[in-house]
Amino acid sequence: MIVEGPAKPNSREEAFAYCRRMAHTHYENFTVASWFLPRQARPHMYSVYAFCRGVDDLGDEAEGDRLALLDEWEAELRRCYDGGPRHPAFVALQETIRQFQIPPEPFLRLIEANRRDQRVNRYATYEDLLEYCSYSANPVGRLVLYLFGHRDEERQRLSDATCTALQLTNFWQDVAVDLTKGRVYIPREDLARFGYSEEDLEAGLFNDEFRRLMPFEVRRTRALFRVGLGLVDLVDGRLRIDLKLFTLGGLAVLDAIERIDYDVLHRRPALSKLRKALLVPRALLPISTGGP
Repeated sequence: MIVEGPAKPNSREEAFAYCRRMAHTHYENFTVASWFLPRQARPHMYSVYAFCRGVDDLGDEAEGDRLALLDEWEAELRRCYDGGPRHPAFVALQETIRQFQIPPEPFLRLIEANRRDQRVNRYATYEDLLEYCSYSANPVGRLVLYLFGHRDEERQRLSDATCTALQLTNFWQDVAVDLTKGRVYIPREDLARFGYSEEDLEAGLFNDEFRRLMPFEVRRTRALFRVGLGLVDLVDGRLRIDLKLFTLGGLAVLDAIERIDYDVLHRRPALSKLRKALLVPRALLPISTGGP
């Protein structure tokens, strides 16, 4: 996907239709989540999703000079603020930005996260990993808050906890997948703490050291989810359900990691369609913030 790819749409409606097709084609969970969004908010959620999907595709899958393509993506974003964008995703996004007065920072941080992916594939400390998440994940939650009229620091802080937890969950779920791409997200300080080397990781060695390492990562990810649940009571009913769905989904993946005895080196824990569907009624009930 490149900026010059699709032709500029003739109308605002065509631009939003393009974004809607992207959301429903590329992200199966979006359909479930969008059931709970107000109808008038859905087109704008689609435009934000199209931006996020596009920048991730450039950072992960594009052929050629990815950094140059990300520069083009940023230039198109800036046209949303001071000119006329050409790409349909940005034509729609410009309308979303204007209507909800969204600043450029969260979009720019997502682009920067994908630039970093081209240069950085290891993290020395947990704090370094959290700082990366502040670019790769947290801006998405902040964008959603803007769409629902929330701009305060407290809600953003709680949203950051949930988004970081979801990103970390994905890292622990995809340890083996990321390794094939040359990326290791387990901090080096954690590997050293549990006596497990990167050479062990590359060899796929599942031993007692790894069995101690992964529960440690899962526990502190659960702790972040618990912090983020403080946002539930600070948002309205529909966003509350959406937040619960993603939180329950993340916690369910952590449960799946535990069920395979943390052996993410040889199996990728995933949720079945049935298990995902069962999360929906649970999202209508209170979520306990207790537990390990």
